[in-house]
Amino acid sequence: MKGRDAKPHIGIFGRRNNGKSSLINCLAGQEVAIVSSQPGTTTDPVKKSIEIFGIGPVVLIDTAGSDDTGELGEKRVAKTKEMIRNIDLGIIVLANNTFDHREISLIKELDIWEVPYIIVHNKSDQENLNNASKQEISIHYKKSVLEFSTINPTNREELIQLMRSSIPETAYLSKSLVGDIINQGDLVLLITPIDSEAPEGRMILPQVQAIRDILDNDAIAIVTKEQEVDSLLKRLMPRPALAITDSQVFKKADASIPDDIPLTSFSTVLARYKGDFENYLMGTPQLSNLSNGDKILILESCTHQVSCDDIGRFKIPGWLSSFSGKALEYEVVAGLNNVPGMIRDYSIVIQCGGCMITRKQLINRLKPAVDAGIPVTNYGMAIAYMHGVFERAVAPFVAVNSNPTSYR
Repeated sequence: MKGRDAKPHIGIFGRRNNGKSSLINCLAGQEVAIVSSQPGTTTDPVKKSIEIFGIGPVVLIDTAGSDDTGELGEKRVAKTKEMIRNIDLGIIVLANNTFDHREISLIKELDIWEVPYIIVHNKSDQENLNNASKQEISIHYKKSVLEFSTINPTNREELIQLMRSSIPETAYLSKSLVGDIINQGDLVLLITPIDSEAPEGRMILPQVQAIRDILDNDAIAIVTKEQEVDSLLKRLMPRPALAITDSQVFKKADASIPDDIPLTSFSTVLARYKGDFENYLMGTPQLSNLSNGDKILILESCTHQVSCDDIGRFKIPGWLSSFSGKALEYEVVAGLNNVPGMIRDYSIVIQCGGCMITRKQLINRLKPAVDAGIPVTNYGMAIAYMHGVFERAVAPFVAVNSNPTSYR
């Protein structure tokens, strides 16, 4: 069920002609990246999906040279550094016995975004990195340098093992969505409206993920539309151990689902699974503290055709303006595009569930706001709060959360 952008992302960085594309081909075992002796062959980040034993499907990102020059080259270098916030592991490729300010600049950027990295000195069939540089890297960055040759990759398995040990397990080992709050044989009721935003003939990804997770935990998933909930509950025995609803009908679901049945939303489930749940818990109540003229940043993590039923662009702004009673300004940023202006210009950030991106991409998407002390929340938790059902939405998870009172 992982789309390309939900797989772990590994970025390959280094100067032009250091062998970044050759390294990707070596790891893939086939020519998936264009290799040329002409400097600057790779001009923009290029993604290649491959399988790495012990990790699984990953996306390797071939980037432009960090030493690119000229006005266009500087833009390529900036684009390369922007890519760092979206990866789970960085590989810095050295060559020609060179390590100086360009590599140090990459390391600083990786550290800012808390991205683990490894350092590979390519073309070791010609010469190794000098001992002084190796010692500097060891002392200042606590890293060793792997000597490697894409021409004669005798230690390819050593490189792959280094990648396995360096990439966080959270990037490729999926945890359960609800496995810690349901038991074998439990009934889980899924309330799934079918509206203009539902893809024709399919269900949205969080709903599919929830069904699979319930089955993986040997429980029973029962799926229905919102108008069938009342009649279904009268016939359903035993009673559901948990109900999960689409955020847009949470208020109706709250009225229909008895208080003794835990109720949450797909978006809240996804927020705990992939998002910055602790900061969502603390940030969501700040929706009550907005003032006239405040700017609201809404982050979508995918691109899609916009309709009048669009939850991020129309429904949430409408609900929030009504809830706050204030004249608010809204800015919507789609995909992983840069946020316009300064993050401090915004009073709160509302992030979508992020079902199409990695956890690292989502966390780093929110990092500037978190670092600046700007409250963050997500679609489902914001909707639940505005409809007066926030505490019920998070209650199934607060009991197993490390800080159970942080949402109050």
